[in-house]
Amino acid sequence: MTEDFGVEVATAPRPRPSSAAVQARFSRQKVRDTAPELALRRLLHGRGLRYRIDVAPLPGLRRRPDLVFTRARLAVFIDGCFWHRCPQHGTSPKNNADWWRAKLDRNVQRDRDTDRNFTDAGWQVLRFWEHETPDQVADQVQDAWARRRGDPEGRGQQR
Repeated sequence: MTEDFGVEVATAPRPRPSSAAVQARFSRQKVRDTAPELALRRLLHGRGLRYRIDVAPLPGLRRRPDLVFTRARLAVFIDGCFWHRCPQHGTSPKNNADWWRAKLDRNVQRDRDTDRNFTDAGWQVLRFWEHETPDQVADQVQDAWARRRGDPEGRGQQR
């Protein structure tokens, strides 16, 4: 039993991978610096917005947004379709189905808990799916950043 979100949750041991190929594929999964994150970061940096990465902005909460705009108190997450159950592209593995269902459900529950924690602390949370167009995501992030910073034209930081 482990404590998850203030509630004790029974966790089954992680099942063994169904094949060496599956094990190799999952071992290559990136935690950060994924292609969608890098594309978004390049676009925002090119627009003059400066952000932090790999930082946990809330004391006592180990969750790390993909992009953090500390002054604007804006947290941006790029969620993977598989890991966060995208309604368009999310899939459920057939092998070890019960374990995966519980694992992915916990991921989604943790996402909602993270959103609540950040919002309660006065942050705005933006979540996007990995398949969304980087230009459109960058537009939305820049608009939210401008509103939070009181820069209605969203010019980015002045040099």
